[in-house]
Amino acid sequence: MKKIDLGAQYIAAHLAMFRCPVCEAPYTKIEVHTLVCPNGHTLDLNKKGSATFLKHNVETEYDTPMLASRRKMLTAGLFAPIVHAVAKQLPETPQRILDVGTGEGTPLAQLDERRQCDEDVLIGFDLSKAGINLATQLVSKAFFCVADLAQLPFNDHVFDVVMEFFSPSAYREFERVCRPGGQVIKVVPNANYLIELRHALYDQTAPQYQYANDRVVELFAEHYPNMTQTKVRYDFPIGGEWIKDMMAMTPLSWGSDEPHRSQLLREPVESVTVDVSVLTATLPKR
Repeated sequence: MKKIDLGAQYIAAHLAMFRCPVCEAPYTKIEVHTLVCPNGHTLDLNKKGSATFLKHNVETEYDTPMLASRRKMLTAGLFAPIVHAVAKQLPETPQRILDVGTGEGTPLAQLDERRQCDEDVLIGFDLSKAGINLATQLVSKAFFCVADLAQLPFNDHVFDVVMEFFSPSAYREFERVCRPGGQVIKVVPNANYLIELRHALYDQTAPQYQYANDRVVELFAEHYPNMTQTKVRYDFPIGGEWIKDMMAMTPLSWGSDEPHRSQLLREPVESVTVDVSVLTATLPKR
């Protein structure tokens, strides 16, 4: 079956989850490869079996080369312990999971592989079309689409879990699309996340040389006072084999200068520290 047909089949099976990005009415039908809302707005699936739920085109810095490097690193296992930690937060029963800012989709695909639950419903979205194009190449039952964090193309309370790996948050939208009693999970970097790259790419006087996540954690706790924080820390080998992809995949390198980048390529760090917190909250049941 072609990818576009698989995408249409997936949406048809879960049509009640989606709503029109123009008028916010729930979709009522899909005709071949076209979603149709009650007010006559239509949206076509593309040949890759995904859809773009945007009112206008958006350019992002997350382009194909960057995301392809991220795919290599994540496939090699860079985030595997983080995915494992997130999986431990989830019930074993079938879940409807939304992955916010899914990028090229590997963490969601790895979560799917780890859970081995055929009844799970998995949807990942990102503002980057390049990321979603790569995500559609994965072997996964997840559906991937282009969408805006501030205006999610999903109906109210249709997910059991809203999760995000290193992405911005829109808590009001998360709470709208997540069911009462559902979970919001946010993965944030800690102070020592990729500290070897940070110190190699910047001088001590640069603001990027140090990092603190205090305000991000505090804001999550303000929204969800019952939240828990699980810290995950480990070393991941890099050396000459992975240094180019490691530098390309992280926005951490965007503000560095050419002398620092060249020096790091000539003398790559042997490993990087992965240091994150998994913030988990359960929404009120109301």
